[in-house]
Amino acid sequence: MRSSATPATSRRELHRAGDAARRQRSTRSARSTTALGRWAPRGAVLAALAAATIAFPVADATFTTQDAPEGVTPVAAAVGLPTAYEVLSSTTVGTTPTTLLAAAPGRAVLADVASRSVEREPLPGCDGLARTDGANGQIASSDLCVLWDPAQSLRGDAAVALSELNANYRAAFRRDLCITDSYRPLAVQRRLAVTKPGLAATPGRSNHGWGLAIDLCATETNSSDVMAWLRANGPTYGWDNPQWARRGGSGPYEPWHWEYVPGTTALGTNWD
Repeated sequence: MRSSATPATSRRELHRAGDAARRQRSTRSARSTTALGRWAPRGAVLAALAAATIAFPVADATFTTQDAPEGVTPVAAAVGLPTAYEVLSSTTVGTTPTTLLAAAPGRAVLADVASRSVEREPLPGCDGLARTDGANGQIASSDLCVLWDPAQSLRGDAAVALSELNANYRAAFRRDLCITDSYRPLAVQRRLAVTKPGLAATPGRSNHGWGLAIDLCATETNSSDVMAWLRANGPTYGWDNPQWARRGGSGPYEPWHWEYVPGTTALGTNWD
């Protein structure tokens, strides 16, 4: 009886042990499949990123312009950015890997060039020097600077300052400042003394004769907006309507008459 029961019991135990082993293998297999499914997409993304940012740039770093076929430029050299090889090795670029995401240096260069182009001469052909040779109304044309209106000219420093003021005026009003008179030769001063008595200065004593004064057009003096703008901005560039020419001043009321104050102050003049 005992000898026949023992083999049966052993067979049942063996079957149960085999079933348990199969369940354990099935569980491990399922876990492995789940893990593989979860990490496979991530691995593919990381592999692609590595190929794009490391494999290709590193190969490009070792492929110099000397090695390149004629007419072919390595990618990093073409765009002006460091290669991933340079960033990771830190042999030639002392920056962090974020350099790879920065704008190409060429953009900064272009912006700098554009900025310098804006800082051009305010009045082309005029050096801005205050040449004081010659008497009032007898200044050589070579010592004067022609304005945007070729019929008008002033002393160099006064011309450049007025041109800078005009650039801002043009931005505000979409046109150049209109002027009727600037430098006046002695002959013109004498004629005006006869045709406009009481308004024109004594010939040879006019600030127009030094190339330091202008007269505005009626289109400007008749515009309250223009005159308000000029009163607010003119002095910034050295140009002002002198006190004697204002309402209640010591001279005739001439809102159109403006002078380059640094020049007239240096000369100690109060002349029209």
